[in-house]
Amino acid sequence: MITAIVIVPRYLKSLERQRLQDTLRASIEKGAELPPEVVQALTSDAKPPPSPYRDLRAGIIWLGVAVGFAALGFAVSFEEPDALYPLLGVAAFPGFIGLALVALSFISRGK
Repeated sequence: MITAIVIVPRYLKSLERQRLQDTLRASIEKGAELPPEVVQALTSDAKPPPSPYRDLRAGIIWLGVAVGFAALGFAVSFEEPDALYPLLGVAAFPGFIGLALVALSFISRGK
């Protein structure tokens, strides 16, 4: 399952690049010239610059994971009361990561 999560996006991205290269090859074979902007866009790394909104979005997702673990601990504690505190401890890890990312988004928003 984890392998599929890692491999499938890479495979789909490689298919997209292959289609783009085929389209460019066909246009070059027909005699069309490529503008320098297109060539530069293809050769450069097209990652968007980091933004505070991306940090905020990731932080909210991590906080959601933490709330999910806490809710799981609360639900399991009806049958096994000793399970609440360990699951709250597990929920603390993504919770603090989420809080740090949310704080980082607010700090970097002013820059």
